[in-house]
Amino acid sequence: MVDVGPGRPVWALGLMSGTSMDGVDTALVLSDGETIAGFGPVFSLSPAYDAAGQARIAAAGRHCATRIAAGQAPDPAALADASRVVEARHGEAVAALRACGGGGRARVIGFHGQTVFHAPERGLTVQLGDGARLAAAVSAPVAWDFRSADMAAGGEGAPLAPFFHHACARWAGLGKPVAFLNIGGVANVTWIDPAIADPVAACLAFDTGPGNALIDDWMRRRTGRAPDRDGAAAAAGRVHRDRLAPTATRAWLDRPPPKSLDRNDFAALLAAMDGLSTEDGAATLTELTVDCIVDAGRHMPSRPSRWLVCGGGRRNATLMARLAEGLAAKVEPVESIGLDGDFLEAQAFAWLAVRALRGLPTSAPRTTGCAHPVCGGRISHPAG
Repeated sequence: MVDVGPGRPVWALGLMSGTSMDGVDTALVLSDGETIAGFGPVFSLSPAYDAAGQARIAAAGRHCATRIAAGQAPDPAALADASRVVEARHGEAVAALRACGGGGRARVIGFHGQTVFHAPERGLTVQLGDGARLAAAVSAPVAWDFRSADMAAGGEGAPLAPFFHHACARWAGLGKPVAFLNIGGVANVTWIDPAIADPVAACLAFDTGPGNALIDDWMRRRTGRAPDRDGAAAAAGRVHRDRLAPTATRAWLDRPPPKSLDRNDFAALLAAMDGLSTEDGAATLTELTVDCIVDAGRHMPSRPSRWLVCGGGRRNATLMARLAEGLAAKVEPVESIGLDGDFLEAQAFAWLAVRALRGLPTSAPRTTGCAHPVCGGRISHPAG
């Protein structure tokens, strides 16, 4: 057993592969599950999977979508091959961090798995990867399956990083309400009042809408490569607002939080870009991401004193500039307060793993919509 409690921090290793599948990130955090005592080495295996692995994972996602559309549960046997791809790559990521002198200190590993389907309105979410098999492979306890308990309590199962964002805000000594904005494939935001010690009461979180996913898919379709590096294509293009039919996003924007999306929920908007130049399509889809984030402000209890951005979107200069204009606020990468925006989600799952060990809430009604605060994650120990 791992001896952890208030004021007794342990090292935890977090693993994260997002919907963009651009890498398996690993990071170490020293924590008691409430506060952050320190950050350790980080490492990323990139890309997350080779072409064959990505094809298997994509096929697993299609299987889930097809079966669920037909009113049937996904067949575990059809997901097993892709799950083993995920487990193997995450095991390699643990070994790589250990090889560079980091992971050997970890007393527990937080494993998110690879999301291939997320439909909270149906109470369904699918993350590939079995934590018990990973625990056996890496010879360490693994906290995993972070979403199921939340969804069983009526929650959306996402986002899961808000309480960690709260811990980060307090670690950085912030005193006024702030927004942590994660721009990955989907964009999500956590509004935080760091003056409140209990994250259950201090946080409001929800997905704002598309993040990088549509821009990446557009660039891949038109150039064979993603993302739009530095937002260069968008900067050279013109926004066609007529292609962004309000009806496509209005119902989502008007829905009160908490709320969460699947990466592909707005994929139909790609067809609306047909006939545009590469640059104009990138500019228009970038503006969609900005519009959704700006609109999110009306759901917050008060105006954030600043917006702290993590995820790949913070590297898109055009997107960041448009956000600053649209929000009329200070928009800056999380590095401005001493955090690492490339590894924040991996660090979040390290921190959540310790929290799961202690049985502390990992989600609450104002972050996922669950009926009551929930401790997500189950713990698998290696044999012996």
